[in-house]
Amino acid sequence: MTKAIVLTGITTTGTPHLGNYVGAIRPAIAASKDANVTPFYFLADYHALIKCQEPERVRQSSLEIAATWLALGLDTSNAVFYRQSDVPEILELSWMLTCVAAKGLMNRAHAYKAAVAENEQGGENDADKGITMGLFSYPILMAADMLMFNANKVPVGKDQIQHIEMARDLAGRFNHIYGEHFVLPEAVIEEHASTLAGLDGRKMSKSYNNTIPLFEPEKKLRKLINKIKTNSLEPGEPKDPEGCTLFSIYQAFATQAEVAEIRQRYADGIAWGEMKQVLFEHINDHLIPARERYEALIQAPEHIEEQLQEGAQKARAVSVPFMKELRKAVGISRISL
Repeated sequence: MTKAIVLTGITTTGTPHLGNYVGAIRPAIAASKDANVTPFYFLADYHALIKCQEPERVRQSSLEIAATWLALGLDTSNAVFYRQSDVPEILELSWMLTCVAAKGLMNRAHAYKAAVAENEQGGENDADKGITMGLFSYPILMAADMLMFNANKVPVGKDQIQHIEMARDLAGRFNHIYGEHFVLPEAVIEEHASTLAGLDGRKMSKSYNNTIPLFEPEKKLRKLINKIKTNSLEPGEPKDPEGCTLFSIYQAFATQAEVAEIRQRYADGIAWGEMKQVLFEHINDHLIPARERYEALIQAPEHIEEQLQEGAQKARAVSVPFMKELRKAVGISRISL
């Protein structure tokens, strides 16, 4: 039986935080151990250049993300774990897809439309002011990421469904012109994916600067948890766990029995300071083993690089022969042997 290919990209512009772990990394790590699928996970460093022009930040983020996934137990014997820039065939395919992509399709991309709308609302005469071709055409590079390996399934949030639809459009157009080469990828939407609130109660996101880095040292972790906003209810007053940031984070790391116990303590009027201490101890205990592995990996970047290079070899074992096939299909080949 042919195993399904599942592909996930991680943009290298930030430090992994608790929200990343609960919403994406933890389920992806579990999927990496599934012998019934072939998971492809990659550091999307070329995508990072669209919004980040800080070389050291991109390099540091690549290191931290790779170390995080390895420390948390990514099964690299089953999964293909690589850096996007180590597979040059992806960029070559991106150009081929660009040459069949309708500009009208790109005009409808959410990120581009949002940037145009922001300019228009700001009174700019040029609706395209500040918009790079990277931002405009990045859905094509995303399509190349998926189609290079003929991914069957791509886990995404609801706000990214359009990227899969555009990849399917581009694959269909290419297949129509040059023959059947690409599988049409399918979006996998996790309806019950966990979303954590951040320090200010909004969704935890580096855009809001309200995150709790996943492997923050104990003292800093405690300090950040103590900064989480709560209401003014006094100790002894019953508290509603629903909508409470402290409770939602605790729940993401706890068993059903532990959650039930905390619910009762909320009903009994647990003090916010006490709950913050409970949360800190619970998360810290959960993360200690992985944090130690992470810190060791950060001090041994050569091991991380070795893992990425092994992944790149696996990826290119697929991409090199497939690109040879695609070049032939579009008419790019030697005149004679």
